[in-house]
Amino acid sequence: MSGKVFFVSGIDTGIGKTMATGLMARSLASAGRDVITVKLVQTGNDGFSEDIDVHRAICGGIRFPEDDEGLTAPQIFKFPSSPLLAAALEGRTVDVEAISRAVRECAARHEIVLVESAGGLDVPLTEDMLSVDLAAREGWPLVLVSCGRLGSINHTLLSLEAAKARGTRVAGVVWNWCDGADPEIDADSVETTRRYLSRWGFPPVVVRIPRFDVGGPYPEVDFSEVFG
Repeated sequence: MSGKVFFVSGIDTGIGKTMATGLMARSLASAGRDVITVKLVQTGNDGFSEDIDVHRAICGGIRFPEDDEGLTAPQIFKFPSSPLLAAALEGRTVDVEAISRAVRECAARHEIVLVESAGGLDVPLTEDMLSVDLAAREGWPLVLVSCGRLGSINHTLLSLEAAKARGTRVAGVVWNWCDGADPEIDADSVETTRRYLSRWGFPPVVVRIPRFDVGGPYPEVDFSEVFG
């Protein structure tokens, strides 16, 4: 088996990447697809990945052997910051090759691998590599998580431009709900995003996630436009 890897990133920290990744995994599993999630780098934890725990909870609490093997959270640091800073505070560096090996091993065992990034696309992993650089090097298509709050369109288009500049394919944009978003701004931002996706040669796919309680029950969202 050689699985397809998708890189799930967001326009900002706190945009809802973890919930979106869990919902995508839930949707794929419900459709009979063999899917596993990986956290690129986990910061703010010690010895475990809270984001992987959220993914598993959304998908019914089922854990994988790869979780116990450390393959789904190959780099964990205690300080809640960029991976570069969090690693430096421990006298370490982010082992990019360990991440690549872990993702490849997961892809060898599963049909689809969703790799959730740490922060946004331009978050530094090392002195010489941003998160988007690793995704581009590995050839992982991007799934970008955004929302319709005021100012988000700037971050959305900058993120898509960063992917385009590196030759990274964009599989689609996942549109999270957010408290206080103006409906007119939200609707315009979705259409603007679709327009620029088309202009830059990407499929104009924007999938909305409805409002829900983070503790569940979780909505059934159709992500087939993103994953085929």
